[in-house]
Amino acid sequence: MGTVTNMENPSKQPKNNPNPGSGRPHSGAVSGSGMDRRVEKKKLPLKKIGWIGGGVLFVAVAAALAMQATGGRSLKIGKDRLEISEVQSGTFEDFIPVRARVTPLKTVFLDAIEGGRVERVLVEDGAVVKAGDPIVELSNATLQLEVIQNEALVTEQLNNLRTTELGLERNRLDHKRNLVEINYEITRLSRQAERERDLIKTGAVSQAKLDDTEDALAYYIAKREVTIESQATDMRMQKQQLDFLQKAGAQLEKSLEFARGNLEALEVKAPVDGKLSGFNVEIGQSIERGGRLGQIDDPNRFKLEAEIDEFYLNRVDLGQIATFEQGGSDYALQVAKIYPQVTGGLFTVDLVFDGEEAKAIRRGQTIQLKLTLGDATEARLIPNGAFFQDTGGHWVFVVSSDGTEAVKRNVRLGRRNTRHIEVLDGLDLGEKVITSPYTNFKDMDRLKLGEK
Repeated sequence: MGTVTNMENPSKQPKNNPNPGSGRPHSGAVSGSGMDRRVEKKKLPLKKIGWIGGGVLFVAVAAALAMQATGGRSLKIGKDRLEISEVQSGTFEDFIPVRARVTPLKTVFLDAIEGGRVERVLVEDGAVVKAGDPIVELSNATLQLEVIQNEALVTEQLNNLRTTELGLERNRLDHKRNLVEINYEITRLSRQAERERDLIKTGAVSQAKLDDTEDALAYYIAKREVTIESQATDMRMQKQQLDFLQKAGAQLEKSLEFARGNLEALEVKAPVDGKLSGFNVEIGQSIERGGRLGQIDDPNRFKLEAEIDEFYLNRVDLGQIATFEQGGSDYALQVAKIYPQVTGGLFTVDLVFDGEEAKAIRRGQTIQLKLTLGDATEARLIPNGAFFQDTGGHWVFVVSSDGTEAVKRNVRLGRRNTRHIEVLDGLDLGEKVITSPYTNFKDMDRLKLGEK
């Protein structure tokens, strides 16, 4: 036990102190001992701490029960700050708004086949040209020199080909000439041998002379057979060689024609009829080989290019119809091509006119379309509002029948267009929901609706 002060235990006050309030010690006590006593701090009893903790816990539980009894977290808000809509039955038109850009139906790009320096510009950007009209003239000294060298090389090779053909023909004629001479000798020797056989009977010709004649005749007959066989072989080989040389010559002539064509390509001409656009070249400018000079567009027929949110990629199909109104007339288009590449969350489609084409449109103009994704059906509908971005369509605030409060309710919503959202489950006809933004109270469970 610690030392107890006089205030805590007055029964132990010194009796011989005539003035207890003076603070003066008893004469028998050590001087200063009353001033040096340690005073302990008061401590809360454990029982009292327990009562306080229990009270706090009771208050917390009571508050939780009260909140649960009233439907969770709530907020009081004026009706004039909200947009309240009724669930109604109607026709749901399955479409999405699409912003499209007018582009030419057909476009032919104009590229430089051979590079060079711009010498003359013959038409201006935006001009209407006909197929074959000259547009720009280029010069290329290196290409011109190459063409001259190629012409010389091809001419030399063609001359060599002609020389080879002439040699083969001369060889064929030599074989024919030899065969003529051999036939002549065989005929002459045959007659001579026949006369000598008659004369040998009279002794006018010796047997040795007849033998020499017959040997010569046999030689020329054998030589003729070898010559005929050699001539047949040479003719077969010559024919194959001539065919090869003729094909090589034709290829060389094509190469020469191609080289000359490259030189002619320095004068760039319009490949098709149309309107020249994107043509911005200046005299003296250097154009690289294959460089883009511009494009030629069909000036009278157009298509529309539209970028659509990738959310609809699996719902957009070829042949779907899009419509727009212009000048009091309605025009229809159909999806002609879908580009599946997604860039920045968007994919591109081409739409062509289905029937009459709008006249008062120009390239680059933007048009608001209504692209139909499916057939119109009867459904429960609520207006398309900003609440959808806050809830993702998973829940809404439903207004009570007396209009005094709105309670959070899970729902299942389906298709939506610019005007309506299809209700699949969770809402009945005639019920009212809040369709304005939920940004300021989307964490609440219940809204107390007041007049202001």
